[in-house]
Amino acid sequence: MASLDAAENTEKPASETVRVDLGTRSYDIRIGRNVLEKAGEEIAAVLPGARVAVVVDENVAKLHLGTFEDSLDRAGVHCTAITVPPGESTKCFREFERLCDEILNARLERNDVVVALGGGVIGDLTGFAASAVRRGMAFIQVPTSLLAQVDSSVGGKTGINSRHGKNLIGAFYQPALVLADTAILDTLPPRDFRAGYAEVAKYGLLGDAAFFAWLEENWQGIFDGGPERDEAVARSCQAKADVVAADELEGGRRALLNLGHTFGHALEGAVSYETERLVHGEGVSIGMMLAHEFSEKLGLIGPETVARVEKHLTDVGLPIRITDIPGQLPNVDVFMDLIAQDKKVSRGALTLILTKGIGEAFVEKGVDPYLVSEFLKDKLD
Repeated sequence: MASLDAAENTEKPASETVRVDLGTRSYDIRIGRNVLEKAGEEIAAVLPGARVAVVVDENVAKLHLGTFEDSLDRAGVHCTAITVPPGESTKCFREFERLCDEILNARLERNDVVVALGGGVIGDLTGFAASAVRRGMAFIQVPTSLLAQVDSSVGGKTGINSRHGKNLIGAFYQPALVLADTAILDTLPPRDFRAGYAEVAKYGLLGDAAFFAWLEENWQGIFDGGPERDEAVARSCQAKADVVAADELEGGRRALLNLGHTFGHALEGAVSYETERLVHGEGVSIGMMLAHEFSEKLGLIGPETVARVEKHLTDVGLPIRITDIPGQLPNVDVFMDLIAQDKKVSRGALTLILTKGIGEAFVEKGVDPYLVSEFLKDKLD
């Protein structure tokens, strides 16, 4: 379980620590308000003497790069900043190549560290580059979005997108440390915060009915930045850490973390990753709704369960229907082609994360594509 690190003095911000237990590759997730101000101390303690290349997008750089660099300066850590464009389109071969070149241009050695300061796009791209440059450099995540703090920064999935689909090129590469400053989330646009919350709700829906019930009662405090926010982030990270420790390379149980993602990734691909129309967390929200509705169609759950999920996602302001996505959408054949490229497809057979109730998700292999196609036709009308 998460443990509370009591502050020894009033100057050190209290933080919770969640441990990701992977033997010699285990690492800590520090969670709390103003953790970023102590980033230099944390990095120097984990990787003494290491120099830093920090990767940040142009938007996050304006808000948080100065605080991060100041913390490194106070700790005597040398830092080179590498700025990349914001947005999902940055997760591409072109930016991956440029980032690798920039890390090498900074003359960093294998025992130095590459830090991702940003959301999921920056974490995925930076982690993949760290795994490749000099055949593997140390890597630290400093996630600045709710989605990244509770999901993409934890567990070692890194990668870029391809014209064939999302996250199809990458590597499992664990960070040495994750620093999740929940105060940073105060600067997020409301849409981005809501989108990240979809991943929080996911943890309750896939395996913790009590957590989902707690979210139904406490979601407003999470959005307002109260102590509920730190608790939600810590409980989400603990849930993911437990799954990753049991199945690091997604051979079985870890696939549950993709609840809503097969449909969600297909939706993102269908809009060509245009974030003006759909961001990842919104795709996950619609995808989770589709997973529950498809489970109902198969007779696995009743309408009351679907209605409960719909109410909560609607209460927090998330989209729940394919038709909530603005603009024209492709036909069902395009969606099925995108689903067929999903990483969970095995020898052409579809694998979906379905559910038998709140907190009772399971992996269903060999799903009939015809049933999925007919289901999606109804949802596209």
